[in-house]
Amino acid sequence: MPSIEVINLQKTFQTKRKAAGLGGSMHSLFKPEYSSVEAVRKLTFQMDAGELLGFIGPNGAGKSTTIKMLTGILHPTSGEAKVLGFTPWKERQKLAYHIGTVFGQRPQLWYHLPAVDTFVLFGKIFEMEERDTKMRIGQLAEAFEIQDLLEIPVRKLSLGQRMRCEVAASLLHRPKLILLDEPSIGLDVVAKQHIRDAIREMARLENVGVLLTSHDAGDLEALCKRVIVVNHGQIVYEDKVSNLKRKFLTSKLVEVRYADEVSKDFFMAGVEILKVGHYGVKLRFDTRKTPVEKVLSHVTDAGSVVDITISDPPLEEVIAKIYQTQDSPKISQQEPIQ
Repeated sequence: MPSIEVINLQKTFQTKRKAAGLGGSMHSLFKPEYSSVEAVRKLTFQMDAGELLGFIGPNGAGKSTTIKMLTGILHPTSGEAKVLGFTPWKERQKLAYHIGTVFGQRPQLWYHLPAVDTFVLFGKIFEMEERDTKMRIGQLAEAFEIQDLLEIPVRKLSLGQRMRCEVAASLLHRPKLILLDEPSIGLDVVAKQHIRDAIREMARLENVGVLLTSHDAGDLEALCKRVIVVNHGQIVYEDKVSNLKRKFLTSKLVEVRYADEVSKDFFMAGVEILKVGHYGVKLRFDTRKTPVEKVLSHVTDAGSVVDITISDPPLEEVIAKIYQTQDSPKISQQEPIQ
C-alpha cells in the first residue's frame, strides 16, 4: 500500500477584496466581495512506503497547503487523498498515531521547559508505556546527538539544537511517515548536516517514509531519491533527483591545473573560458554543442595536467531552471523514470 496517494486534490481559498477608495463604500461594508485563489490545483501523485520524496517549489507554490491537507489540518475543496490508508481530514486523530510532522517555523516543543518534558508528554499523548517512552528517548537522543540537550530549557538552545530536538520528537511514537516542512530553514551547514544524517539513518533503520519540502538543494541531494516540483499549485516536474541535472542542465564545469604556466591567450572554440590563472584554467561548455572528448583532448594537449575536475553546476541552478520553465507542458506522470 502506498504511504500517500493523492488524486485531483484541490484547495481554493476565498479572500475578501479590499474596497477601492478611502474607507470603501457602504455596499462593500455590508456585502463584501470575495475572490478565489487556487492554492492547489488538481494535484495527483503517489508516494511509496519507506520512500524519501522531495516536494519542492517556489514560495506560494502550494507546498505547505498540500502538507496541511495531508495531515488533516485543512479540508480540500475537492479531490481525494489517502495517507497510510486514512483520509486525513476525516480520520485525523487515527492518522496522528502513525505520522510525524515538523513545521520549521512552528515549534512543537514547549519553549520554557526542557525538551525531555515535551518528549514525555508526547509519550502519554500517544499512549506509550512509560518504559517504552524512556527507551525511545534514549534511542533518539543517541541518533540525533542530543543527550546533553534534553535537560536544557528549549529557549536556551540554538536554532540547530532545537531543530534536532524537534525532528527527534516527531519520531518518538515510531511513525511510518514523517512530513518535514522546511526543517533546515535558518540553520548553518553543520546543523543541517547533523539533521540530514540523523533523518537518513532513522529512515534506513526503521523504513520511515519522508516527505520533505525545502528550499535548500542540499537537503534534496542528501535525503531524497525522487522529487516533485510544484508551481502555482500544479506539478510541473516529477523524476529522480539524479536525473534533474541531466535533463535540465547540459553544461559542464571543467577545472584544470597544469605543471607549467598557462598561456594568457588560452582559447578553445565552443568553450567558455571562465578563468585563466598562472597554472590553471576554469571552463564551461554545453555538451549538446561541444563533445566532452574534444574538450578533454584540448586541455591535455595544452600542457602537462596535474589535476582535472569535471562537475555539474549546482543543483540550485537546475531547480531555478525548472521554476523558470514552469509554463512549459508538464512532464507526464506516466513517463517511465530512467
